[in-house]
Amino acid sequence: MTQHPQLLLDARAELGEGPRWHGIEKRLYWVDIGRNALHRLDPVTGRDECRTFQAPVGCFAFMENGGLMLAMKDGFARLTHFDAQPEPFGEQIFAGRSDLRFNDGRTDGKGRFWAGSVNTAKSAHDAALYRLDPDGTITQVKGDMLTCNGAAFSPDGRRFYHTDTPSHAVRVYDYDEKAGAISHCRILHQFPMGEGRPDGACVDVEGCYWTALFDGGRIVRLSPKGEILTQVALPAQRPTMIALGGPDLRTAYVTTARAGLSPEMLDREPLSGGIFCFDVDVPGLPETPFGTG
Repeated sequence: MTQHPQLLLDARAELGEGPRWHGIEKRLYWVDIGRNALHRLDPVTGRDECRTFQAPVGCFAFMENGGLMLAMKDGFARLTHFDAQPEPFGEQIFAGRSDLRFNDGRTDGKGRFWAGSVNTAKSAHDAALYRLDPDGTITQVKGDMLTCNGAAFSPDGRRFYHTDTPSHAVRVYDYDEKAGAISHCRILHQFPMGEGRPDGACVDVEGCYWTALFDGGRIVRLSPKGEILTQVALPAQRPTMIALGGPDLRTAYVTTARAGLSPEMLDREPLSGGIFCFDVDVPGLPETPFGTG
């Protein structure tokens, strides 16, 4: 199939991120980190609901009994419904640290929330990957990063993927789902410097890893062996993340960003910050709600 991305929503997001398909509601949830905003989009009608917070939301997970688990500036927070006020959940581990916030994450098959942080000042390699258990326990799993991104699990739950975005490398680990532990890190794919760096990602039912190349203007699908299978060009230089959703999970939704682009670049790419969609042959995986296990 030849992919032809279409503009779904001219959102003009500062930093659109974290798209997630809600199969029951048939809505695409996403965030604009730069505006502290959470969105809920109906792709059929084009209606996009938005609410804001006092602090940015880096990513989120749907919850088993409804609502969302938010990974915010200082820590995790529970949102019982779309218009509710967030309730801190677990230790607020980044409180008092202006340079650190949560950035990207995903639940595993047992309903644990794996979320990575970012050092927004790029002042130290102190960003890390954390695991949030349903009882509120937060465990640091891996450190020494600048921008922990691209979290995803293989369909059989035996592999975990992520990237430290400035490294341009997608990493893969063996995953022990019962223990909630990763091991045997290796490079799935090393992207060349200066041609886009891997940002948010997802995995399809064939175990292929879809990643958005920030400043690369394209989406790439990697095989489980790390081979480039597909590249989809976008009319926006800064794609941030891809989700596979829609009624049959065969629609790709891509968030993008305007932040940091010069007026000249925005003149050339006025759709930057929009949400794009295109059809895919292989369906994605439904999101596991937080707390399922």
